[in-house]
Amino acid sequence: MAFIADRVLDNGLSALSAEATRLDICSSEPTSYTEATSTVTLGNKTGVSVGTPAARSPDGRKVTVASISDGSVSGTGTASHWALTDPGNSRLLATGSLSASQAVTSGNTFTLAAFDIGIPGAV
Repeated sequence: MAFIADRVLDNGLSALSAEATRLDICSSEPTSYTEATSTVTLGNKTGVSVGTPAARSPDGRKVTVASISDGSVSGTGTASHWALTDPGNSRLLATGSLSASQAVTSGNTFTLAAFDIGIPGAV
């Protein structure tokens, strides 16, 4: 049976925990830092909190991105994805689909419930 130690999985997730400081809501899934923060962004929140690695069910490891209640909307459109970035190093670290697309209007705020990012264990 294949095996990957928690320490190995945790090191990848630790980069998210240590380096991700900005979350953007986007009109499509970005593939680069510039797309995430300039081209397809509809708003962002800086100073996001990403937890430390923990057990994931049914296997593997995860980090939890804390809920956001005061994100700033800078564009009008439909947000369908999120992107976590490291602005200090201009890095796109992770992207994913929002649980539901949301119409947003420039000048408003956005909220997001806490969510997990995980790596499954070996199978």
